[in-house]
Amino acid sequence: MVKIALIGIGQSLRGDDVAGLEAVRLWQSHYPQTAQKLQVELSELPGLALLDRLDGMEAAILVDAVQANAAPGTIQRLGPDELAAFSTNAQSAHGWGVAETLALGRSLNPGLAKCRITLIGIVGGQFSLGAGLSPAVQAALIEAAALIEKEIRGLLD
Repeated sequence: MVKIALIGIGQSLRGDDVAGLEAVRLWQSHYPQTAQKLQVELSELPGLALLDRLDGMEAAILVDAVQANAAPGTIQRLGPDELAAFSTNAQSAHGWGVAETLALGRSLNPGLAKCRITLIGIVGGQFSLGAGLSPAVQAALIEAAALIEKEIRGLLD
């Protein structure tokens, strides 16, 4: 069996930034049998600790809120090759983003290059402290959960 990590990333107190966490939670509730076949984590602020979570994995799916020139609730799937260009078109809502962390990790740990990483980014519109999910992002969670399942099925088959 392929060693797969699914990591939801986000801050629960910053509006749409919680989208990655909520999409993974929704996926877990809809696909509990699939969830048993991989390592599932929720991380409020992974930073460089993300690299530790990827260590030893053959594949990883990261789910995160992103800021991009697209409507809130838009879902962007970035495969391993596209992640290198990620920081020019969109950015994590966390400042030091996923793309930068992965680039640093690959330079420090060449073994990380063997991990096939996919990012499912949910475009957010508001990231204010204390705000809840916007209606557009809330509506996108079902589609995001379905995309997570599709990605995992592609890795398991």
